[in-house]
Amino acid sequence: MKVGIVGGSGFLGVELLRLCAGHPELDVVCAMAASQAGQAAASRYPSLGAAYPDLSFEPTAVEPLVGLDLVFFALPHGESQALVPQLAGQVGAIVDLAADFRLTDPSVYATWYGQQHRAPELISSFAFGIPELFRGEIQGARAVAAAGCYPTAAALALAPLLRAGIVARQGIVVDAASGVSGAGSALTQANAFATVDEDFRAYGLLNHRHTPEMEQVLGASVLFTPHLAPMSRGILATCYARLEQDGATTADLLGVLDQAYRSEPFVVVTEAPPSTKATAGSNCAHVSAVVDKRTGWVIAMCALDNLMKGGSGQAVQCANLVLGLPEETGLPIA
Repeated sequence: MKVGIVGGSGFLGVELLRLCAGHPELDVVCAMAASQAGQAAASRYPSLGAAYPDLSFEPTAVEPLVGLDLVFFALPHGESQALVPQLAGQVGAIVDLAADFRLTDPSVYATWYGQQHRAPELISSFAFGIPELFRGEIQGARAVAAAGCYPTAAALALAPLLRAGIVARQGIVVDAASGVSGAGSALTQANAFATVDEDFRAYGLLNHRHTPEMEQVLGASVLFTPHLAPMSRGILATCYARLEQDGATTADLLGVLDQAYRSEPFVVVTEAPPSTKATAGSNCAHVSAVVDKRTGWVIAMCALDNLMKGGSGQAVQCANLVLGLPEETGLPIA
């Protein structure tokens, strides 16, 4: 199947190239990167040299994408809205890794992203991309908005507990820490080595753009605080919710999670608190939960690789479903 990647030179684009190189059905014929047009992929990322010795980044344009079986968009938020309308119906499938088509209410974009949505008529045609929670919708779609890294972690930890009615939908708190790659590949003072090394800080207080996405997925109100950790990749989400069922135990929570994810190849339920390094480079998320009987709070946790299950790996997982391929195809679990 012929594949195009728009935004191929960023961290998510490079992960897509890496994954497609090991995928038996996906053949990348076009990788676009406006800022790196004309540069060989192997020159910017030597790790791609063996897999893509002749691939160069092309200018971003619609025409070379027409007729492809699959197009990934790995662009900064807001940019897919200008291109996707021109491709609708002209490619086999679209998977967008940005937030452009994730939120079902187009008016929310003005509040959280500072601009009106430019293609609101297309939002309803996109399935929301967390396969473990929305597999049926993804399988029947030709366009998928892959979920954000923070919402994926929070949703995998909390959604089964909310659906079981074991925790309350009001007053949920999500504290999550991400590696520096979550900020993208463009160098700024905020993500420079000298800034982040031996540092740990909160950011985006009360207004992080992933908040409405979490609330949409969970059907609950969420107070979300992201943190930047001095590591290259990974997310650890620690989520707090009030216990709704009297007498529920940690074993009950783990049983709900195990029942929800028992047949899922990319979710591991653990008794021990999950760690980011255990998920690095894989498409697996590790989840766990405990009950604090003293306070009546539940702590639900999820660790994942923000560039894999929180980004490009999840996008390929969604693409496999849309294309009718086995869901695990081309995706590492270790």
